[in-house]
Amino acid sequence: MFPAHRPRRLRTTPAMRRLVGETTVRPRQLILPVFVKEGLDSPAEIQSMPGVFQHTRESLRKAAVEAVQAGVGGIMLFGVPAERDAVGSGATDPDGILNTALRDLRHELGDSTVLMSDCCLDEFTDHGHCGVLTPEGAVDNDATLEVYGEMAVAQAEAGAHVVGPSGMMDGQIGFIRSALDEAGHTDTGILAYSAKYASALYGPFRDAVESQLQGDRKTYQQDPANAREALREVTLDLAEGADMVMVKPALPYLDIVKAVAEIADVPVAAYQISGEYAMVEAAARNGWIDRERTVLEMLTSIRRAGADIVLTYWAVEAAGWLDRG
Repeated sequence: MFPAHRPRRLRTTPAMRRLVGETTVRPRQLILPVFVKEGLDSPAEIQSMPGVFQHTRESLRKAAVEAVQAGVGGIMLFGVPAERDAVGSGATDPDGILNTALRDLRHELGDSTVLMSDCCLDEFTDHGHCGVLTPEGAVDNDATLEVYGEMAVAQAEAGAHVVGPSGMMDGQIGFIRSALDEAGHTDTGILAYSAKYASALYGPFRDAVESQLQGDRKTYQQDPANAREALREVTLDLAEGADMVMVKPALPYLDIVKAVAEIADVPVAAYQISGEYAMVEAAARNGWIDRERTVLEMLTSIRRAGADIVLTYWAVEAAGWLDRG
């Protein structure tokens, strides 16, 4: 005898499934990461990330307008400088590529989107690490915080609504919050990369920013084996004043996203990183998976795990699919 209740009754038609769906993904919940490179004459496609470009300042403006028109919730900007040095001085230079591009976008977009900026030194250093190095070659945490504070203030003055410290330095959120407040930028938010893992999936991103890194960042990014450590990091960042917290990467760390969402009293973000993007694009181009269904399934899984916000290179395209659905 079959039971009176049959779950399949709620799966019979697309309209029924839409009616009872427990998890939604909307364009406003997506953030588009974008790259702007100094000295480019035309946009350059990133070989390991087909469909993603290093932008000129002009093409960046067009891409940003397209994202806003698609309903995407925000833009995360990364800069690729023409020259690098040991202390990443281009990061704090008001006329550096990242700060110049931020001014371009704020002038173009105003407050029509949330303009975010990467507050880290790895794109700007000639050694590729996320901070200033000691004479012995280790990352100097406290010296790096001083630069992060200057960098955050420069980005806020250039027009960023939110700065995104991604370097995993101890105390970075409290230091940046104090620097912003002392400079009068009390309304500038902080998206803390609270649980950023030393993942094998960052390779295409390093192509995108032309990273100079030799070796790895395992001494300051999190060990993929650890979960409780992520919750300690999040708790510290919240205590220091983070307005949002993030887990990076997203898909391999959905358990961490869920655990963070259960303790955080601020919005939780997850970054669907370059390696996740590249794997799907490669498989789709070989005809092994349905690209659109796969992307939407992944975004739904990240939201289902508890992320309020998802950074994804598919943000604009996915927004079109979601609106169509």
